[in-house]
Amino acid sequence: MTGSGSFAARIVRWQRSHGRNDLPWQGTRDPYRVWLSEVMLQQTQVATVREYYARFLRRYPDVSALATASEDEVFALWSGLGYYSRARNLHRCAREVVARFGGTFPGDAAALETLPGIGRSTAAAIASLCFAAREAILDGNVKRVLTRVLGFDADLAVAANERALWARAVELLPKRDLGEAMPRYTQGLMDLGATVCVPRKPACLLCPVQSMCVAQREARPEAFPVKTRKLKRTAQSLWLLHARRGDGAVWLQKRASEGVWAGLYCMPVFDDRGSLFEALGTTDVQEGPPFVHVLTHKDLHLHPVHALVRKAPGGEGAWFGAEAWPELGLPAPIRKLLLSTPLRGDA
Repeated sequence: MTGSGSFAARIVRWQRSHGRNDLPWQGTRDPYRVWLSEVMLQQTQVATVREYYARFLRRYPDVSALATASEDEVFALWSGLGYYSRARNLHRCAREVVARFGGTFPGDAAALETLPGIGRSTAAAIASLCFAAREAILDGNVKRVLTRVLGFDADLAVAANERALWARAVELLPKRDLGEAMPRYTQGLMDLGATVCVPRKPACLLCPVQSMCVAQREARPEAFPVKTRKLKRTAQSLWLLHARRGDGAVWLQKRASEGVWAGLYCMPVFDDRGSLFEALGTTDVQEGPPFVHVLTHKDLHLHPVHALVRKAPGGEGAWFGAEAWPELGLPAPIRKLLLSTPLRGDA
């Protein structure tokens, strides 16, 4: 492989002419907008993020506006995007930026890493894209690009090997004209991983660093990156009590701060059918068809039970009419159930 400067220069040139330049969070060095997009793009496709990003900016145009919002308001706006710990950290981070930095994001990656929800790669992305800092990102797409180009076949499940890849990533950074080079280089690596150096059947002929790429030369790009340890998928069955009054209001409870759907509003949840019927005190219900909701590492087998009631089913909670649902942080399957076919009969 040729020198690191040549690698960086090729990425910068390619990004200028062939990279993505029309995404709504590009063309800005506003750290608030870049940070918001980086958090939303974690584990989420660009097509999905576009809509949420625009909605967040309409409601919260700057970090101070986000900091003054309530957690419930943030969850409601985030609802459907998933991975709600991101929303919780987003809100906490906004408040800390205001409290600790006067509402201005620091330009130093080390300081950014002290904020909730900002890890090393996200901190580097903000610092390099907004402040032209010479910092290396290493998200999933970039790991794939670099391990293929370098022929880096050490197991990234081992922390020492990931640290070694970080070191190589730093060596490859641009060394001159950082004001333009660093933002384009960082964006270029992300663009290359998202559009050309994809997990399956990468478009190697379109790659600006094809001639440098060990994986392409060895005709085995899909062998990289190497990561042997995988989290095991689990399954859990939950029974959901859709308790509804005659006026259409539904009984919802705020979930605990840990566990499934932490901090969100939800129908009462039970571990088994018997517990639900014992709490409800009646079997005069409609049992909806069970369905599966897929989380990152867990399949939730959900069993909705619909009941028209005259009084609250017990436990802490409150009645919420349909006009209130859009302003609540609701898990996607709960929101879908609330908008499903109304119950038959009257309470």
